[in-house]
Amino acid sequence: MTPTSSSRNAAELPEPRESQEVRTIFWDLGGVLLTNGWDLHQRARVLSSLGVDLQAYEAVHDSANYFWERGLASAEDFFRETVIVSNPQLKITFAELWTLVCAESKVLHPECFDLLSALGASGRYRLATLNNESRELNAHRLDAFDLRRHFSYFLCSGYLHEMKPAPGFYRFAIEISGLPPSSSLFIDDKPENCVAARALGMQTILFQSPAQLTRELATLGIQTA
Repeated sequence: MTPTSSSRNAAELPEPRESQEVRTIFWDLGGVLLTNGWDLHQRARVLSSLGVDLQAYEAVHDSANYFWERGLASAEDFFRETVIVSNPQLKITFAELWTLVCAESKVLHPECFDLLSALGASGRYRLATLNNESRELNAHRLDAFDLRRHFSYFLCSGYLHEMKPAPGFYRFAIEISGLPPSSSLFIDDKPENCVAARALGMQTILFQSPAQLTRELATLGIQTA
């Protein structure tokens, strides 16, 4: 589904769209509910504060991150390869660095947690996550933000060894839901991820803001109040 037009009055409630009834709602985490886990700005903040050469770090980040976010390397291996071994002057342990990394995760939109609570209380939907994230960051964020209270299950690249927008990632989600793809709704802040989900028959909302998300849910007949 396409996002609500920016020209639409924010107070206007759109008419419900005709579509198959939604049974499962898959949520991205970073950029929708929470900040990202370890993005370019977070890396710059943490590593520059330690005196790490950011250009040298970024030169190796992508190749190492390929394995980390797919659960094929541990967080300790990732940071030893990209930071600790190449910066012996830091005299920093992995545990110390990991604490700084985890501190970068914060709630991005409290209003989205209100939406989650309302959807869960309705009893009409199964709620799950569908996100690109390492095993360790995912585990930290589940605990730090009490996500198990909101979601029935968690589909994360670190466990599935695949990442959005690869089609296989969405096939996992559809098959695990046990329902037709058209009964699944996927909420994500990246256009390419929504395009890939739609190609497999899922309904999507391209997230822009909590207010826009509320309106888009209403167009699908999903009330949150």
